[in-house]
Amino acid sequence: MKTIAIIEARMKSTRLPGKNLRPILGKPMLEMLVERLKQAKTLDGVVVATTTDPSDDAIEQTCARIGAGCYRGSMDDVLDRVLRAAQTFGADTIVEITGDCPLTDPAMVDEIVNAYRASGCDYAGNVRPATHPIGLAVQVFATRVLEETARSTQDAADREHVSLYIYEHPEKFTLKNVESGLPEKYRGYRLTVDTPEDFAVVSAVFEALYPANPAFGLGAMLEFLDRRPDLLVLNTGIQQKAAR
Repeated sequence: MKTIAIIEARMKSTRLPGKNLRPILGKPMLEMLVERLKQAKTLDGVVVATTTDPSDDAIEQTCARIGAGCYRGSMDDVLDRVLRAAQTFGADTIVEITGDCPLTDPAMVDEIVNAYRASGCDYAGNVRPATHPIGLAVQVFATRVLEETARSTQDAADREHVSLYIYEHPEKFTLKNVESGLPEKYRGYRLTVDTPEDFAVVSAVFEALYPANPAFGLGAMLEFLDRRPDLLVLNTGIQQKAAR
């Protein structure tokens, strides 16, 4: 059974165009994410699902340089893009990651993949409810489940947010949520990249922690941010876009 992380990434982001290739410590943000995912022990590969738009030629070139798979598909139908990427690369299990989450913790990926395997569920994730900081979402499901989802819905929100239909239909799919056990205050920390302010926070985390330990985990991130409340205020007021 082949387990592949599939990263949704494109250059034409609404709030911060080109963010996936913005440099952090001299490397594109997407490269940092791929590097972290390759440290997860439960993954057999990492694939970037981008679009056929010419602006994403640069993403394909980056994937070739760093040794990540690349699939190019629909700009708007992200579900179809991820599904076809999974089919093209022979994935039995998909670990869905978004390109705006470069701080994804490889240990957390392993924890959620292992929970998925042990439970025999259709879907495992850490977003329903979300008890980790924003930007650390990991969602795991079988390619066959996404195939069923693709046949079941043409709703625009479902096609944009790949796993939305799955976790909104517990009558059809068995679901497992992995909670963090962290104090509630950490749930509002923004460790995703949607805006320049977000990028400043995430860059600061990498600059502080990456040189000593490229595989730094969530605990190190939170310890650093607890010492730097000045960083947290940079993006506190930014609203996360709702799926619906």
